[in-house]
Amino acid sequence: MKDLRNYSLKAHNTFGIDAKCSRFLEFEDEQEAIEVAKILRESDSPYIIIGGGSNLLLTKDFEGIVVRSGIKGHCFEDGNRMVCGSGEEWDDMVALSIQEGYYGMENLSLIPGDVGASAVQNIGAYGVEAKDLILSVWAIEIATGKPQVWGNEACEYSYRQSRFKQDWKNKYLICRVTYGLSRTFTPHLDYGNIRAELEKKGIKEPSAQQLRDIIIDIRNAKLPDPKVMGNAGSFFMNPIVSREKYEALALQYENMPHYPVDDTHEKIPAGWMIDQCGWKGKRLGRAGVHDKQALVLVNCGGATGEEIVTLCRQIQHDVQAKFGIDIHPEVNII
Repeated sequence: MKDLRNYSLKAHNTFGIDAKCSRFLEFEDEQEAIEVAKILRESDSPYIIIGGGSNLLLTKDFEGIVVRSGIKGHCFEDGNRMVCGSGEEWDDMVALSIQEGYYGMENLSLIPGDVGASAVQNIGAYGVEAKDLILSVWAIEIATGKPQVWGNEACEYSYRQSRFKQDWKNKYLICRVTYGLSRTFTPHLDYGNIRAELEKKGIKEPSAQQLRDIIIDIRNAKLPDPKVMGNAGSFFMNPIVSREKYEALALQYENMPHYPVDDTHEKIPAGWMIDQCGWKGKRLGRAGVHDKQALVLVNCGGATGEEIVTLCRQIQHDVQAKFGIDIHPEVNII
């Protein structure tokens, strides 16, 4: 188990913010998770639980304990189940699933972060969400040190939400996640520009690997590498509005993109609205909006977390003023 004091979190957040925590704990197996839970129970210090830091914005030093899973490993069970340690990198598991002939994760290729975060954030992309795949989540309860296992329904997943972000926040140390995959590849191609990109390459019926490669190409074309330019991927959630609200806006804005959610709601891309407000490629001090994808806020070099928050708030203000819609950060701001 790692137990470090006055520890820099720069390597643990993709914005590249050099904030420190008073103590850093990383558990590498279930027994160490139980030990960490005991430390947290007996400490008077506040604590937060992080993953790979790809959904984290640090605005200051954290005077408390930061906890992270380092549990590795995976296995395949019962024909179509993939069990992964919470500290595994998500995209490594996507690649492995395809390699071993287990399908369903392809559209979630190249999403940064750890397996544990998939169960917390309900990560999603190109018409697929983690909730479509998660069968169960195994964790240690911090208050008791006892293991807990939940099925999918108990986690109450919705768009970028789960109980781990709500009433279960900071109450459990996730150790393993089990996904239900398929041994038969059924591609999901009707979201975004997947089909158009496949057509450019002359591919009509892609293999799972070809679909993964296309998703990676699309993401690389519009998302900056955090090793080069600090960012957390999509900064804002796409807002879900009533059908009436969407139809009223559609009369004002021709060809406004949208995605049906159900019979009475539509999802409107936040990136499109931010672009319409003129923010794409613009900067506010050392923080900016990526020039290829307006949904991505970037550290242009030396930005503090507070500078990025200031940019976030200005964008929120402008989107509300123009469209009458509130957009909310997907990123966890500390």
